[in-house]
Amino acid sequence: MRLHQFLSKSGAFKSKNDVKDAIWSGRVTVNGKIVKDIAYDFNPKKRVVSFDGELIELLSEDKYFLLNKPAGVICSRLNEQEAELGKTSVFEIFRGALDSRTFHSLVTVGRLDEGTTGFLLVTTDGKIAHRITDPRRGVGKTYRVETQSVIDEEQVRSIRNGVRISVSDGEKSENYISKKAKISLEGEYSALLTIEEGRKREVRRIFEALGNVVLSLHRKSTGGMELSDYNLREGEFCEVSLEEISSRVFID
Repeated sequence: MRLHQFLSKSGAFKSKNDVKDAIWSGRVTVNGKIVKDIAYDFNPKKRVVSFDGELIELLSEDKYFLLNKPAGVICSRLNEQEAELGKTSVFEIFRGALDSRTFHSLVTVGRLDEGTTGFLLVTTDGKIAHRITDPRRGVGKTYRVETQSVIDEEQVRSIRNGVRISVSDGEKSENYISKKAKISLEGEYSALLTIEEGRKREVRRIFEALGNVVLSLHRKSTGGMELSDYNLREGEFCEVSLEEISSRVFID
């Protein structure tokens, strides 16, 4: 494991920047020797890590939670600019409910944008997060989409075959064709859409490219794990097991 990953996972630091600062300032030792390389690779079972002379250990057991994400929160730790803008982090929902080390070790399994609600796994286990979000594994995420205009047959056909998307922020541009997706209409303005990609704002971009606008977006499930099975209101979470995730998300 790389040193910065070990320290982040330990829960002893509030942010990745704090981890980097601790290493670069020479306050971290491995087997008694100062290490200033954040990418230093070592076996945590065979070497001892300390910060300011205090032993740093990994959590003895990973934790897994399912959250019904509310609208208006972002899926990352707040940076200074976001805090100044009054943004709220999804992690604040967990503050006070978990011990400090577990709280600071949490990561989201993928991200939902600020306005999107629904199924979100949050865990201390970075490996499982990577396995679920790895596009090569083909884990589907199903969303209920409500749009401004009628979803016509041409749009449905395009989504099933892949949509050409062009995005530019003034400095960088991105052009690609979305992967083939599953879609079924629930009404003229609503549909269930299953995608395997995890690109930023993917569902919204697909409909925008087709001349439609997403008004509401709610993730119902990941793989075979359904949010509706857990009776969680928006903003509520529950603890789940690794075995439950593995068997229902079909990551193996």
